Amino acid sequence: MKNRACTPLPCRSPFMFMCRRPAASFPILRLLAFIATIAVMLTYPAWPAHAEESTSDGAPAADLTTLTIEQLMEIEVDTVSGASRYEQPVTEAPASVTIVTAEEIKMFGYRTLADILKSVPGFSVINDRNYQYVGIRGFGLPGDYGTRMLLLVDGVRQNDTVYQSGYVGYELVVDIDLVERVEIIRGPGHTLYGANAMLGVINVSTRRGRDMNGVEVSGAAGSYDTYNGRLSFGKKFAGGLEMLVSGTYLYSQGQDLYYPEFDAPATNSGWARDCDRERSGSVFLKLAYRDLMLEGGYVKRDKTLPTAPWGTVFNDSGTETTDNSLFLDLKYRRTFDSGLDVMGRISWNQYNYDGYYRYNDAGEGEAPLLYTNVDKTRNSWIAGEVQLTSELGERHKIVGGVEFRDALRMDQMNYDTEVNLDDRRTTWNTAVYLQDEYQVFDSLVLNAGVRYDHFDTFGDTVNPRVALIYSPFSHTTLKFLFGTAFRPPSGYELYYGDGATQKANTDLKEERSTNYELILEQSLGRHFRGTVSGYYTRVKDLIVLTTDPADDMLVFRNIGKVECKGVELLLDGKWDNGIRGRISYAFQDVRDVAADEWLANSARHLAKLHLLFPLVREKVFFGVEEQYTSAKKPAPTAGQETFSSPT
Repeated sequence: MKNRACTPLPCRSPFMFMCRRPAASFPILRLLAFIATIAVMLTYPAWPAHAEESTSDGAPAADLTTLTIEQLMEIEVDTVSGASRYEQPVTEAPASVTIVTAEEIKMFGYRTLADILKSVPGFSVINDRNYQYVGIRGFGLPGDYGTRMLLLVDGVRQNDTVYQSGYVGYELVVDIDLVERVEIIRGPGHTLYGANAMLGVINVSTRRGRDMNGVEVSGAAGSYDTYNGRLSFGKKFAGGLEMLVSGTYLYSQGQDLYYPEFDAPATNSGWARDCDRERSGSVFLKLAYRDLMLEGGYVKRDKTLPTAPWGTVFNDSGTETTDNSLFLDLKYRRTFDSGLDVMGRISWNQYNYDGYYRYNDAGEGEAPLLYTNVDKTRNSWIAGEVQLTSELGERHKIVGGVEFRDALRMDQMNYDTEVNLDDRRTTWNTAVYLQDEYQVFDSLVLNAGVRYDHFDTFGDTVNPRVALIYSPFSHTTLKFLFGTAFRPPSGYELYYGDGATQKANTDLKEERSTNYELILEQSLGRHFRGTVSGYYTRVKDLIVLTTDPADDMLVFRNIGKVECKGVELLLDGKWDNGIRGRISYAFQDVRDVAADEWLANSARHLAKLHLLFPLVREKVFFGVEEQYTSAKKPAPTAGQETFSSPT
């Protein structure tokens, strides 16, 4: 009778208390001053040459326009592999990119991928005490489960085929301590990656055996009886074999939470006690020998739900969800003397979900008559790909490939005293993609690509991407991006109907988006780098969870057209003495065009500050994070009835 998870309503979530803060309480004048300052700094590239900036030894810092080629080469420039499927400087990538390294993960104490994404400009994360969901540039609708973001682990797709979710909490298939870097690539990535890469691609790159070179043991303890431990071994052997193997376990008793909606003697005076427990265990394996790599991960997690979702019994620890994910990937990659790079891979994924929801079927004043409603999903798929990358002459770099994905099992079941849903399906799709990076002039690059997909359920789709990347100076980069994307409805959106709260809609259309973006990336002396991005996205036939007034049941529908306009500002700083900082602001306006109103769960303003100070060099650090999220439009009434908020 119940869905996979309670519908997330961020403005009532205990983890999003800032959205209840009156907008007037935020220092608007300071915010505007900050925006103006950044705009001035980025508009005048020569400004740093006149500043009295000094290096750590007291000498004036050189303007980049006066540096020699050798000095410019010493300036660190991040590289990214996920934007074009090969390694390239971030400044040359056809996208707006943020890199979070293992060093930053450790210094800021991030424990999950969700923690990392919270810190990124234009990203938001909500927690409904069951799962954490990622919003990108104002898109984070209740009930969509983060379907417009593609999650990769070492290039292997992690979004399942039933919910199309990318999991970012402790249910992620790899421990965050094993992550070498996270590449956050904004905008449509459909041309290279296909479905779900509509608003962004998250590529999680893991450590190698040589990076560990021995045994690692770690443990932690925290509030609410939270404990976790990890045992890992990694090494590169003399014969060429390289391996990494790791196991992690986490337990948290969770909080006792007070909900004023349930403040009555019959419901424990509003207190949910021992109903917020979370347990997770995972193993990860990575083997490499010459041109072959075998990689796999498994995670199992269970979480009790304190929020009494979907009208379940309050203060009953029997309402819980359990899920597990498994993937195995075998990859061959070799670069020949001619420069041709060949990559082939085949992978197998599995995702299982079980939800247990406790209900009281007794009438008012009668003795409790408890029963459990069970929600189950069984999902497995295989995927394969062959990719070729080669330089043609001095000006062209071509990447092309073919891939397929076959969902062998897409089962959704729901039952209690009787079977309410038993839906079993399969689906498959194939694709061909091609991209050319053309060096038009020394200062101008044209990056153009196209992808053809065939889905057995929705037919054919073609999606292009074009990027012009212009570098008039060594420290300035301008990017103009255009791309389209496509997302078919998930199996859950199409076929889930429990007969009590939600019904299926097999007439759903696929979502289609068109995106334009203009980016300015500017180095400011030796220590600062700033970015300004302006974007416009139009989505046709956006899929939204709504309530049918005819029967008050939830159902997914296409709502027509949605427009998203926004600006993102970022200033990064790093000094030789180890101090580093980042400040960002995002304005995002996401509207339903027909209704001329904001989408639910979409904040117009996001501001973030990150500072890190070394107390004992390379040993002890002091970090500060501050975030502001403006008010959001609440979800529809029907959704509000599925979630309660503690104080």
